[in-house]
Amino acid sequence: MSTSDDAPRPLVDQSVLDRLRDELEEEEGYSRVFVGNFIEYLPQRLGRLRLSLTTGDLDGSMDAVLSLKTSSQMVGAERLAGLALELENEIRAEARHADMAVALPRLAATYLRPITQCSRQTMHRLQAQCCPGARR
Repeated sequence: MSTSDDAPRPLVDQSVLDRLRDELEEEEGYSRVFVGNFIEYLPQRLGRLRLSLTTGDLDGSMDAVLSLKTSSQMVGAERLAGLALELENEIRAEARHADMAVALPRLAATYLRPITQCSRQTMHRLQAQCCPGARR
């Protein structure tokens, strides 16, 4: 795993959350529901990613990593989105040259732990910044 620049991405980009609040008319509390849904479904997204990588399922892996990346970007989870992007790029590169039954489990061994750790940190930060009453 390598990053494209030296500066680490922020765990959560507050400007994205602020923009989300503005766009969803915060007086109705929609942004808290939106972020709460992200937090609630994050374990399922991680589970789908883990299962598809460890079983060598290329289509499932791409679907799962794209879901994780996109949903993370939508709530400003920049570091998690960055890890998902790195994994997406690795999957695409491996798909051209490697046996996926071997390559995807190898990528799982490399990426799942940092993605899982980052997702926990992200959930805690989002709960603190946006959803004080959110579950988990």
